[in-house]
Amino acid sequence: MLAADPGASIAAIAAEAGVDRRTVYRRFASREELLAVIYASRLTAIERAIEDARLREAPVAVALHRYVENIITVNRTWPVDLARMLADETVRERRDAAVREVDAFLERATEEGLLRPGLPKGWASALLPQLMHLVSRQLPELGAGQAADIVVDTLLHGLGE
Repeated sequence: MLAADPGASIAAIAAEAGVDRRTVYRRFASREELLAVIYASRLTAIERAIEDARLREAPVAVALHRYVENIITVNRTWPVDLARMLADETVRERRDAAVREVDAFLERATEEGLLRPGLPKGWASALLPQLMHLVSRQLPELGAGQAADIVVDTLLHGLGE
């Protein structure tokens, strides 16, 4: 619901969840507190996805596919407005640490020949999240593994022959 309407009220959120808004307020003092918990949960899921992918030690192709598949699952489970999420400094710091981990992995992927050298700095780091976001939203009928296949193939081979 918050992905479709980031400004949704507690009453609307409660109605969507099938509970009374008082039930929500018993657990969360404010809408901001509820959002903070949602953002923290998404970040924890991202951190687990990175850890599970073993970006530092697994073979690059295996780690890339596992990471993409995991993040697609996170995107589908926690579809929240990232711009609002990153307004919180603590959240932004955790997210930046995760980005640094993925950036280091993408550098490793380039050094090991999986990604083409000579691309503009940060290009793969900018493109990969966009591809994962796009497949998460545009191809919901695909399982996470199938969606990851498309993202990885697109990242590694582009759209040309």
